[in-house]
Amino acid sequence: MGVAIFIILIPFLIFTVLLSKGKGASLLAGYNTMSDSEKAQYNEIALCKFMGKIMYGISLSILLLALSEILEKRVLFIIGLILLLTLIVFTLVYSNTGNRFKKKV
Repeated sequence: MGVAIFIILIPFLIFTVLLSKGKGASLLAGYNTMSDSEKAQYNEIALCKFMGKIMYGISLSILLLALSEILEKRVLFIIGLILLLTLIVFTLVYSNTGNRFKKKV
């Protein structure tokens, strides 16, 4: 099972590197379904870089989950799960409040 999680981790890392370079906004759920006029209101590079940083954290949590399976250390599983849930809640709150990624007019 741990090896399967490592295989799942590889596309996450590729997506992480792509986003942290400021590219790949069309792969972000919600952003790709906006109309062109709505997309023009957002700073695409800042949004991608933020999501890239979040993806680094998610990749780390997936790595911890895989290591907990391989090394049979329950504490790694707990740390990975807490990190994953914390990142998800933080991302939802941070990205949906304060118009942080809208272009300043």
